[in-house]
Amino acid sequence: MPAESDASPRPLGPPAPLSGPAHGLAWRALSLADNPALVALVARIEEHDNPPYRTTEEESAENFAEAGTDPARDTIGGFDDDGQIRAFGMVRMRTGATGPVRALAEGGVDPQWRQRGIGAALLAWQVARTRQRLSDGAAGLGRVVVHVEDGMDDTVALLRRAGFTPQRWYTEMRRDLSTPIPDVELASRLRVEPWRPELDDAVRRAHNDAFRDQWGAQEHTPETWVQGRTHFAPAWSFVALDRTSDRARVAGYLISGRYEHDWPAQGWSEGYTEVLGVRREWRGKRIATALLTTAMRAYAADGMEYAGLGVEAPAPTGEFGLFTHLGYEPTRGSTLYTLELGA
Repeated sequence: MPAESDASPRPLGPPAPLSGPAHGLAWRALSLADNPALVALVARIEEHDNPPYRTTEEESAENFAEAGTDPARDTIGGFDDDGQIRAFGMVRMRTGATGPVRALAEGGVDPQWRQRGIGAALLAWQVARTRQRLSDGAAGLGRVVVHVEDGMDDTVALLRRAGFTPQRWYTEMRRDLSTPIPDVELASRLRVEPWRPELDDAVRRAHNDAFRDQWGAQEHTPETWVQGRTHFAPAWSFVALDRTSDRARVAGYLISGRYEHDWPAQGWSEGYTEVLGVRREWRGKRIATALLTTAMRAYAADGMEYAGLGVEAPAPTGEFGLFTHLGYEPTRGSTLYTLELGA
């Protein structure tokens, strides 16, 4: 959500159906046809706020097609008198077999339209929309989730006023690929192999197993597993297989992304490790180290300057274990704020 400091925002109207002007804007639901204009708005926001990433049109389009999301009811856009979009909000619902439904709340306000209470009103709309979705689906508990980059103090204040609390801390790290990459020897029955399409569903099931006890974890279905892959880099992704028997089993995996559009804002090129997982049965066997170093070599072979990844923790401890040992260094941080809801 954008930085806003206004108190007592006027409501945007009921979360569904969307209707009525507020804060000098006319509001309606968004569709994929609005995506070019939406991306232009996001570009203005990112140019002003200067986060270490940039959003592409393809990434934005993915949000409209995400399973469990109904753009006609889960999005809202505010348009000025000339028909230009000046603010938006979106609620992307994530459901799983266990745990509360997660509603990822994303939004933004054109820098020229800030300090009018729009950000606070958008956040109130997103919370109301999540409550409505919970009630409609009899889903039980829900959790509204907002990710905030470090330094966005006005956004943090906005979230705290709305009852959100910090739950998880994230640290982005990078590893200089010009320094030597260690060799890792695995047991003979274990082998790191390139990702192949025919292994993808086995990796999905291994991921559900590896992360089933993690905070906020939700099982991936075949549909949700393949979402968000606009920048998936199969040549930089790997699977650790246990070939003890005739039927190989997935022991671990590493999935990479290639975010070239972020490199100018970051100031360096990198291969990015999106997900790294090792199943319980195979932990303590250096599989994570082998996967990371294999990916490093793939990144370096394609001319990348750094290997990048994000580390999640329940508190900002500054302890990074394996990643520090392998030469990763922190670059920036962010915090996950949540609001717990009942049906």
